[in-house]
Amino acid sequence: MATKRTADEEPLNENDLWNFVCLGGGSEVGRSCHIFTYKGKTVMLDAGVHPAYSGMNSLPFYDDYDLSTVDILLISHFHLDHAASLPYVMERTNFQGRVFMTHPTKAIYRWLLGDFVRVSTGPDSNHTLYTEAELSSSFDRIETIDYHSTMEVNGIKFTAYHAGHVLGAAMYLVEIAGVKTLFTGDYSREEDRHLNQAEIPAQTPDILITESTYGTGIHQQRLEKEARLTSLIHSTINKGGRCLLPVFALGRAQEILLILDEYWEAHPELEGVNIYYASVLARKCMAVFQTYVNMMNDSIRKKFRDSRTNPFHFKHIKSIKNLDRFDDIGPCVMVAAPGMLQNGVSRELLERWAPDSRNALILTGYSVEGTMAKQIINEPTEIVSMNSSENKIARRLSVEEISFAAHVDFKQNSTFIDLISAKYIILVHGETNNMNRLKSALTSKYNSRKGTPEEVTIFNPRNCEELQLHFRSTKVAKVVGEIATATLIATAAATNGQLSVIDEKKLAISGSGGVSVPPVTIPKDGQVLTGILVEKDFHLSLVGASDLKEYTGLTTSIVMERQSIIVNAGSDLIRFHLEQMFGNIEVLVDEKDKVEFKVMDAVTVIHSKNLATIEWVGNIMNDAIADAVLGLLLSVDSSPASVKLSSKSCSHSHGEHGGHDPFIEKVEQVSAILRAQFGDSYTLAEDHRTATIEIDAMKAVIHFESLTVDCKAKTLLQRIIHVLDRASYTVSPLVGEPRTVKKETTVKVEEIKVEVVKVEDEKKPFVKSEVKEEPGKQEK
Repeated sequence: MATKRTADEEPLNENDLWNFVCLGGGSEVGRSCHIFTYKGKTVMLDAGVHPAYSGMNSLPFYDDYDLSTVDILLISHFHLDHAASLPYVMERTNFQGRVFMTHPTKAIYRWLLGDFVRVSTGPDSNHTLYTEAELSSSFDRIETIDYHSTMEVNGIKFTAYHAGHVLGAAMYLVEIAGVKTLFTGDYSREEDRHLNQAEIPAQTPDILITESTYGTGIHQQRLEKEARLTSLIHSTINKGGRCLLPVFALGRAQEILLILDEYWEAHPELEGVNIYYASVLARKCMAVFQTYVNMMNDSIRKKFRDSRTNPFHFKHIKSIKNLDRFDDIGPCVMVAAPGMLQNGVSRELLERWAPDSRNALILTGYSVEGTMAKQIINEPTEIVSMNSSENKIARRLSVEEISFAAHVDFKQNSTFIDLISAKYIILVHGETNNMNRLKSALTSKYNSRKGTPEEVTIFNPRNCEELQLHFRSTKVAKVVGEIATATLIATAAATNGQLSVIDEKKLAISGSGGVSVPPVTIPKDGQVLTGILVEKDFHLSLVGASDLKEYTGLTTSIVMERQSIIVNAGSDLIRFHLEQMFGNIEVLVDEKDKVEFKVMDAVTVIHSKNLATIEWVGNIMNDAIADAVLGLLLSVDSSPASVKLSSKSCSHSHGEHGGHDPFIEKVEQVSAILRAQFGDSYTLAEDHRTATIEIDAMKAVIHFESLTVDCKAKTLLQRIIHVLDRASYTVSPLVGEPRTVKKETTVKVEEIKVEVVKVEDEKKPFVKSEVKEEPGKQEK
């Protein structure tokens, strides 16, 4: 289902449509994956798995989208529901794009997904999405980005901002062709013990894609939550019970450990009670937190500077990899992964401690639908064993929910949306009920803006449901270089120079040092500026040819084209035909064995012996002229005008030709064709200038010099004209100037008279031509 919004009533242009689809995280929490496309560029946001499912069922709906079209993939943070299917995308699909995440995210991601592969690998191969080798291969291709730095990939600009959710979590502001989209990922506007709160980007986005995890829920104040947590733990220990806090291995776990370490330091009576942090990744990934203290908030950095010790070197917390060496004797506090109680240490301890009413389960994070964490909130009397669905375990331990999940509540989310001021809001990462409540609350809040330029539209698409927004793009070209008046004015301001008017059309700049800038023409309103329009990654620049390399990095090149053909005609004949078509022809070279002409200052014709070569600079206009010249050269030796022109007497002796006369040769060839047509009725004169055809009482005289026919019988006249016309075209290419010619005579034609003789029943009129030579104009 497609939802369309248009900025006006004009027909939609497909190239102006911003398309969005959730492959995961639409009306659900888990397997977050969102894709949007604009102007042929595609951005993918996150690639997670669903914690309530396993194997292929946990993946986003990748089969419904062609991932080969994705240009970049941005990972918001390292949690499994946002990043765990990334190796699958990179190694087992046709994805060919580039992947980006922050430095801390990449550092933790490697260890977290390594543990994910270890846990998910089992006898059922369907649970294995990728191997350790594929994880390593994909990891090497991941690129990192710093907070507040802007990168550009194929016309897609994106900037990372602090999201406040976990260490390294980022919001991304993505810009394509001027349309800005802000993706929050999971974010928090509350500054806790070690993280910065989510930032407000300096630029206002057109579209906001934001989480809706808690819908319209309101969080308890941070200090109140901490006091309630420590009080509950303290009272449980006093009863001799054990406290289980299921957490994600990294993220909120470190915040809770900071709280507990500080509380134990302030309460010496608890010194004999152990706090355990049970995770295979504990020791490895804690080094990442110790390393990236500089990316945390002012409070943690100040503590690091003042105490000269790292806040994440905990004094009262012991790390254990598993339960093999855990002495389960007496009260203790266990912070264990995973947070959804689906498997692992936290699930094993839950089943072990559930029957004892002295124990307490404290859920500190968000519980996803379909997980044990969500089910046990309702305090069932029994829970199902993870090893056997038939085995029921009594639940007598107390269950408390104190959310330390770093997600915004309604108040924080609503305030953030106000500050962002986007016209379009897309809600993701929320269960259906929570998302619908949030949409309803926001719609009511912005109802007064409906129908105004400040109208806000809110969407909550489901998975695989397409959303389309229309943005009418306006192309603006930046004028730079010599043709930019702005450059002139900027130079005057930068040099403290004075802008002086030379006349109504020109300006000049005079600096304090007496340096003057050459006058620049002032463009007027509506004036057309001429230059080269360069488009690169949706940015248009208008530059002069001389500034092209300086401002765009581009260089120009000239393509010279050349073509050669055989032309059995003399240079004078070629020149004659060129002048008839193009007018005056410039003679560049006039040598014994070589002649060069320039046609319309564009095409050079080089003629040597019987080879003609044309050269020109390739462009649309010159190509058209070259095609015309080439066509003319191909028809020079077959043109009737060539036969007529070559029939004129020469001023030199034919003996210099070795006794060969091209005119007589051509007449003999034509005569052979006429004789074949008319037999003995055809008689050629001895001087080869005329011929007669006598059939019964009809007589016709053919004049070869003028290619005319005198005949009173129209039927015979029509037949002779037809045969003569075909014969002249047939024999002309076969008879050329001999290669032994030592001299050539150029005849300058001053006037050509063309007369059309109308012949009845003739489909094609016969052209009668006469060549008039002006005395004294013959040149050698």
